Amino acid sequence: MFDGIQRRVVSLWFPRLASDRALRVWPLAGPFVLTRKEQNANRIYCLNPPASAQGLEVGMAYTDARAFCPDLQSRGADPEGDQRFLLALRRWATRYCPWVGLEGRDGLVLDITGSAHLFGGEAMMLEDLQRRLARAGLSVRIGLADTRGAAWALARHGQQGRNGHCSIAEAGQMLAALAPLPVAALRIEPQVALGLERLGLRYIRDLAGAARGPLTRRFGPGLLRRLDQALGQQPEQISPHTDPPHYGVRMTLPEPIGLLADVMAGTDRLLRQLCSKLKTQEMGARVLCLTLRRVDQDQQQVELRLARPLRDAGRILPLFERGLGEMDAGFGIDQLRLEATVVEPLPVEQLSHVSDGGQDRLDDLISRLGTRIGLDNILRFLPADSHIPDRSFVLAPAAYSQPAGGWARHQPRPLVLFRPEAIAGTGPRPPQRFRWRRMSLTTGRASGPERIAPEWWLEDENWRSGLRDYWRVETREGRRLWLFYTPQNPGWFVQGEFA
Repeated sequence: MFDGIQRRVVSLWFPRLASDRALRVWPLAGPFVLTRKEQNANRIYCLNPPASAQGLEVGMAYTDARAFCPDLQSRGADPEGDQRFLLALRRWATRYCPWVGLEGRDGLVLDITGSAHLFGGEAMMLEDLQRRLARAGLSVRIGLADTRGAAWALARHGQQGRNGHCSIAEAGQMLAALAPLPVAALRIEPQVALGLERLGLRYIRDLAGAARGPLTRRFGPGLLRRLDQALGQQPEQISPHTDPPHYGVRMTLPEPIGLLADVMAGTDRLLRQLCSKLKTQEMGARVLCLTLRRVDQDQQQVELRLARPLRDAGRILPLFERGLGEMDAGFGIDQLRLEATVVEPLPVEQLSHVSDGGQDRLDDLISRLGTRIGLDNILRFLPADSHIPDRSFVLAPAAYSQPAGGWARHQPRPLVLFRPEAIAGTGPRPPQRFRWRRMSLTTGRASGPERIAPEWWLEDENWRSGLRDYWRVETREGRRLWLFYTPQNPGWFVQGEFA
């Protein structure tokens, strides 16, 4: 009971949710199945009634199904798409009551306590619900009872009544409604249901009249807890599935505006509202979309991609100036809508008195440049765990990476690296005189060698020659070069230059 009102719960089960959704997009006649690869075989994931009439079942190998039904049509399953569709159904079901939750991957649960009278009673509510779902091409089974467990059992195991695929338990009569149902209707594990059947407890009425002590010792407390929940002797909550926060704000203007200063002022107001909402959720915006509606109903958008998640209106507002300056206000703008289309977690951080804000200024600079050339085109060098010079760094977009620590090297590396360029030389020591890039150079001082072996587990054409002995050579002409010698195939090369 809840404030003197009898609690009533509706369970919606969509036994063919995946195939119904697919057939809404691609209408087909005849047997149809959705397949998914499981255990190295393509198996049936969901099927429509004509396919069931041919003797096909979920889990059957697709090759066997084609043997039974040569005219079978199929498509690949999309469980993620089915889940998104179920979430959309959940939002739609809130038209009947505010408390709607998910029930597995193919069901919904509704707490309609105090809501049925708005639709003329329980029977008319269920009739309206079933009619609308049938019009949408969805097959559904409905259970109505005082408890979540009883509604679940009636939806999946109840007998089809005169109200179509609806099974209704009268208020306060849970045991009478559940008595003829199999024990599997109590949401227990298949192994437990099989064990009860071997003991002769096939139906809920048999289980309700059995001694509780031996059942608890053999099957654990979960079995009787499910029974008590279904009968209403133990409470069970219905947790409504909440929609994710929507990070969007809108402002409709009493008079059209067209000056850049006015649009910036309106954007500032929207940004402060949006950033307040982001701060409450400890989130930061990565992509913002500002939509301007003109009086002629034309819309223009300014998209801003940020180098880091932000919720500081003062830092974000100047970044909109360039994009808004290129907008055509026409005969005036009467509505502004700002939405954070991509957000990331941005927890609160402890501020320090020694912080100089250098990183913030760099992030703002990257964002400004990104509005002109694209964030993906601004790259930074990051250290890589490799002793080979060519692989000691990686290039990563600066907006989606953090500066890493310095390169951990026991030997100095040149500031500039390039492809190996051959020079004339013999012997394992650097040549005294050599010609490089049309320059005649004389070795003044050389230090080395530093032997570097190739990474044998990686294929690299540049290291097919094997070992390399690297030398740091200072020439009398002022050049400080990085040379290496290949012992297996004798030869000298220049690969870098020190500052």
